[in-house]
Amino acid sequence: MNNKNPATGVNQNLHAYPNVRRENIRYRDTDRQGHVNNAVFSTFYECSRVAVLFDPERDLVSPQRQFVIARSEIDFLAEVTWPGHVDIGMCITRVGTSSIVAEQAIFQNGVCASTARSIMVLMDTTTRKSTPLPEHILQSIADLKVVS
Repeated sequence: MNNKNPATGVNQNLHAYPNVRRENIRYRDTDRQGHVNNAVFSTFYECSRVAVLFDPERDLVSPQRQFVIARSEIDFLAEVTWPGHVDIGMCITRVGTSSIVAEQAIFQNGVCASTARSIMVLMDTTTRKSTPLPEHILQSIADLKVVS
């Protein structure tokens, strides 16, 4: 079933994501309107990405190489409220020479509240320039890759 955000093409079905992380919503995440503030969505997405990037089993980063965000887009589709939790799905939809495109979505109680797309570039920490993705990184992220 095609359940994608019509504006971006990002999947709005939690089961389409090979990686899912759960985050608790804190009272302080809410704003005057009583829902989770839009800035917190970015933090939820970051927590999901960082959990993958710094997973020691994947060996994606080191003192010599780090991923940096080159572009990030977020679409807000529904409110998220406290108390409770959100599930953040993540997949990789494109692999370039030195970059990867991650698509993510936030769900509360099965409802897709937001979708996001980020371009992450592998950077050499000495030169501060992009560097090609080594073969072991390509193999390590293969389980996250889906066709968008």
